[in-house]
Amino acid sequence: MPLTQDRIGTFERQNKQFSFPVKTGVKLYAGGIVVIDAAGYATKGAVATTLKCVGVAEELVDNTGGADGAVNVPVRRGLFKFKNSSAGDLIARTDIGADCYIVDDETVAKTNGTSTRSVAGKIRDVDAGGVWVEI
Repeated sequence: MPLTQDRIGTFERQNKQFSFPVKTGVKLYAGGIVVIDAAGYATKGAVATTLKCVGVAEELVDNTGGADGAVNVPVRRGLFKFKNSSAGDLIARTDIGADCYIVDDETVAKTNGTSTRSVAGKIRDVDAGGVWVEI
């Protein structure tokens, strides 16, 4: 049924902050790409097809000695600059608006690496310092 009045409280969360339980044996660094794995735990960005990008870690979180979910990582969504990949996977200004793919927790690439990488987000800008990605 279509709206018949305003939808209050359905807009973006203020500050776009979330918190996720961290996978055992994982250390997440502030500013690094955070993904959710197939089991539902936060881990660092890496080459894999089963990961879902959820944002960037707001602080260092170390769960190398804890069980799955022993600690949570605060994550922020938004627009972030990451390192650009190289060679055939280098992202150019002509790629703005397309998806980019996770190489590691600080690098994104133009292609899915022959179906081996998960989506990081949308390319919003490219400059000499890196790639601006909306997550």
